[in-house]
Amino acid sequence: MAEQITASAPAGEKTEDSSKTGDVYKMASKDGHFHRQVSSFRSWVTPSTDKTAQFPAAKNRYALYINYGCPWAHRANIMRSLKRLEKVVQLIVLDYEMGPEGWFFSGRDGTDAKDPLYGHMKIKDLYLHADPEYNARYTVPVLWDKERETVVNNESSEIIRMLESSFDEFLPAEETEDRKGERGLYPEALREEIDSFNGFVYDSINNGVYKTGFAVTQEAYDSHLFPLFKALDDVEKHLQAPNHQPYLFGKHITEADVRLYTTLIRFDSAYFTSFKCNLKMIRDEREYPRLHKWLRTLYWGEEKAFRETTNFEHIKKGYAKATKSSIVPRGPYPDVLPLEA
Repeated sequence: MAEQITASAPAGEKTEDSSKTGDVYKMASKDGHFHRQVSSFRSWVTPSTDKTAQFPAAKNRYALYINYGCPWAHRANIMRSLKRLEKVVQLIVLDYEMGPEGWFFSGRDGTDAKDPLYGHMKIKDLYLHADPEYNARYTVPVLWDKERETVVNNESSEIIRMLESSFDEFLPAEETEDRKGERGLYPEALREEIDSFNGFVYDSINNGVYKTGFAVTQEAYDSHLFPLFKALDDVEKHLQAPNHQPYLFGKHITEADVRLYTTLIRFDSAYFTSFKCNLKMIRDEREYPRLHKWLRTLYWGEEKAFRETTNFEHIKKGYAKATKSSIVPRGPYPDVLPLEA
């Protein structure tokens, strides 16, 4: 399943390099709908014991390029933190805004001033470093191999799976996915359910907010807005079951929580405002009491990876820029309500 924050053309319509057309924020196609681009780099990091591996796991060999505003990059950053891989996989942070040629380095608000590996000033340069013939959009996250100097993968759903288990040999034995069993992020007994749930959430919610927000006709907007909120209603019902509390699949955090969190933590602050996903807010206790509690439990919980990787300033500024607005919404306030009132 390809999941990147870019538009691609429907069948028969050519996809253009936005840095050449001059409009990096043009997300809808000619039919007025948002279509997501298929990721181009799909290799895999495997344990170092695999002697045939093209990309074997190694400490400090790989770098993760992100920006703090992007939900697809955020899920990879959360997974890196959840797995305690800060000393294994380097983190490189771009600006929250797109320039004329896509994501760039600026040094502002805690981001890197330039690419610390090569001195590049744009993510475009990194893609062309890997493949001079590359002509699609320049997306984040990117998992980069410093040894081979190429992109391993730019598909967020696959990057989080790699971070989930491919680097476990560098962790204490009790923290590996094999040893954690039912406490793992992708436990074997729940994989079929998690995969099904992820597919539903991706199409209806993760991508649903983009299909709504980047629609350029009323028909396109309406055709995505109402299914989005029907999907949120369905997740609220999902959380009613005792075995779906406090997290989506019970007592332990799974990758399903990570994948939904990065959309819903942005919902009230960005999608409700900038993307006009405005039928309801997640913090509306009359509509989403369980969903709101689930979100606050992740944000304020003992596992700090969620809270510490969430940057509301970058989120609000980034989405204002994405919708070509000169006004950055200040609300709602506070960004996240307390876990217990």
